Amino acid sequence: MSPESPFKLEPLTVEDIPALTELWFAAFSSPQLRTAFPDTPGVRAWIAQNNLDSLQNRPFQKYIKVIDPATLDANGRPRLVAYAKWDLATQEERGDRFSAWAPEMPREILDPWFQAKEAMRRRLMQERKHVCADLDAVATHPDYQRRGAGAMLLQWGCDMADEMRLSAYVDASKEGAGLYAKFGFVDFSEPGAETASMARFID
Repeated sequence: MSPESPFKLEPLTVEDIPALTELWFAAFSSPQLRTAFPDTPGVRAWIAQNNLDSLQNRPFQKYIKVIDPATLDANGRPRLVAYAKWDLATQEERGDRFSAWAPEMPREILDPWFQAKEAMRRRLMQERKHVCADLDAVATHPDYQRRGAGAMLLQWGCDMADEMRLSAYVDASKEGAGLYAKFGFVDFSEPGAETASMARFID
């Protein structure tokens, strides 16, 4: 990001979880996602708890945030612009990605959806050690879209992967695939797929 950027990149903290939850629901508001993740107190609590658990208990998952220092939220903290969670573990090392679904969440939709995503990641990356950022773990608030925050998060993740000499995998929206392509990711998803399964290989 250029020195003129008004935004700042920082590690995400436990204190950011409420703002992260608000941002998640603002960023992911499509009818499909709202069916799978209805905006209810129970699902909001589920989102918050899963991110809190990852932040506190899964050191192989690296959270990074973009803030707007010039704008304060209702709690007097710099406004959360965007965040990402980059996962350094294989699926086998990580174990279950989430806790049990909240009662309001339709497992008949969620189970096959995430199983298909995991299968695609395994097929592409095979036994390669890699970093991963899933579609639901990279988000920019709608008020700040197309202002460079997403590129900051991607640059941070790619720099980390390069330093560790690791390939990278992302599940991106079709609309966002072009940004990932600028960082060397290639879309390997099937024709007609709703999301872009993208990999950036170093070997």
